[in-house]
Amino acid sequence: MKQYLGWQQMATLLIALTAGILIAGASPARATQILVGQVGPMSGPEAGQGRAYAAGMQLHFSALNKAGGINGHKFTLLRKDDGGKAEATVALTKQMIAEDKPLVLAGYFGSKNVADLVSTGILANEKIALVGYRTSEIQSDVPYLYSVRAGLREEIVKLVEHLTTVGITRLGLFHEAGPGSAALIGAVEDAASKAKATIAARASYDANPNSVTNAVETFVRTRPQAIIIVASGAAAAGFIEKYRVAGGGAQLLAHSGADIEQLSKRLSPEQMQGVAIAQVTPSPYKVSSLIVKEFTDIAAKTLNLEVPVSYAMMEGYIAARVIAEAVRRQGVSPSRAGTILALDAMDIDLGGYVVNYKPGQRSGSNFVELSIVTSAGRIRQ
Repeated sequence: MKQYLGWQQMATLLIALTAGILIAGASPARATQILVGQVGPMSGPEAGQGRAYAAGMQLHFSALNKAGGINGHKFTLLRKDDGGKAEATVALTKQMIAEDKPLVLAGYFGSKNVADLVSTGILANEKIALVGYRTSEIQSDVPYLYSVRAGLREEIVKLVEHLTTVGITRLGLFHEAGPGSAALIGAVEDAASKAKATIAARASYDANPNSVTNAVETFVRTRPQAIIIVASGAAAAGFIEKYRVAGGGAQLLAHSGADIEQLSKRLSPEQMQGVAIAQVTPSPYKVSSLIVKEFTDIAAKTLNLEVPVSYAMMEGYIAARVIAEAVRRQGVSPSRAGTILALDAMDIDLGGYVVNYKPGQRSGSNFVELSIVTSAGRIRQ
């Protein structure tokens, strides 16, 4: 004899079935490995910065993985060494994207390296973001490029303002020659004009960081009161060394890419005395904000750090924080397209360091302060 369900039993069954469907629909997707790809100088003149940037990213990714990841996803940093050569940057990036399929790229170095990569169209074709890079040119807002630091224009304004407040108005400019030179010169001249200063002399070097001799001769002859250096760490160190040996007495100020740690390794305390360097992250040597405390605590607990703590490592850590936040905002199914959407809408305080992007604005920060080397060889902010 058949038995039929009453309306109450039917209702109970429907509720149970509906709940089961909702629970199944809400189940998270299978956790994936988030691959972050870096092609940068792990060898060559800028290896210290490239490896430090990578180490900073790895600090955050390792801490995240140890805590269970984000939405169950774990992070892997894949590094490839371009030796600082632009052609290798492009070739290795293409290879990495084709074979390893990273979600996002990060930690690239060099004006020509980044410019050549953009010109290939691979970032646009693959719809993949590059988050965090260092160049010595004025960067326009290019789709798929996201800087986690203040722009070079903001650094220049800070350097010029510092000089004019102490009465120095006759300036020199030393920079890398390249397609971005005109924009850089224009930015420096504009900042000088607004501060009622003048650019008395300019000199450049080519992609070879050793080709600084002619620039040294130019500034020894023209004798500006101060020289603004917009160069890689290796080129800046070579210039300062030869300029001081040649008797040059101008005050020297460098943009952040000169890397104070790299300079201090190569130059004597006497050569470094009075050198001022623009910094675009909080100092990793003093706990001045929450993000610095977080960084220093993790670094202190990490056994066998690949390289010593540095500004480049701090910047890498910030880049990893930004990438992780973009992944977190996508929920269970992160993608390249989703990462770009998350970045474009990002406005976040990471703990005393604000990163903000919007369409047409991909320099994520306006933080700039100066480090000055004292006669005792100490860094003063």
